[in-house]
Amino acid sequence: MARLSVLIADGNPVIRAGLAAILGTAGDVEVTAQAADGREALSLTRRHAPDVVLLDVRMPGVDGISALPHLVQLAPVLMLTYSREAEIVREALLLGAGGYLVHGEFTADELVRAVHDAPLGRPHFTPTAASALLTELRASSHPQRDVAQSSERMHNSVVFGLSSREVEIMDLIASGMSNQQIAAACFISEKTVKNHINRIFAKLRSATRSEAIARWLGTARPGVTGHG
Repeated sequence: MARLSVLIADGNPVIRAGLAAILGTAGDVEVTAQAADGREALSLTRRHAPDVVLLDVRMPGVDGISALPHLVQLAPVLMLTYSREAEIVREALLLGAGGYLVHGEFTADELVRAVHDAPLGRPHFTPTAASALLTELRASSHPQRDVAQSSERMHNSVVFGLSSREVEIMDLIASGMSNQQIAAACFISEKTVKNHINRIFAKLRSATRSEAIARWLGTARPGVTGHG
């Protein structure tokens, strides 16, 4: 099997070394270059043509966000950073990042899996990044209804008895995400997503996604269950 080449761009040499050590445990991943800022990352990406670039947001000189639109033209880019602000997550994704991982929210195995999936176009998000993205999506889609829907969701979570994880997954379903996208956003397997969805549908007395969304958003009358 061909080895997957990775470039790590982070201003902290200790973090670069730690990431390289983690990726070194995967037999088919090779760290071919390391950069201390966005300018060096761009130069080394042109020279080494890595399969994946791991990019920090805040670096001395040229930062990650400034370098991102140039890097994504050369290789898939996975943000790997301590920056968790919703607006930064949103901007990174709009500029072409193929995922967003916040330090402290992923295991070594999850990092390796995210690196493997990046060239395949399968996005990965750690919980903080997924929540930030979902918040941005809600705000941009229905700014006038945010307060009312938040109250409705809280009421529904109590009425239907959904756990906090089930509420999170139901929100992602309502936003239009597929099982694969939900798995990536929550850093869980598709099988686990399906198990959660089965429990959610049972609690919402729904047989289909559209039916569950209608009941969750309060547009279905209690006690009435359709089939689609």
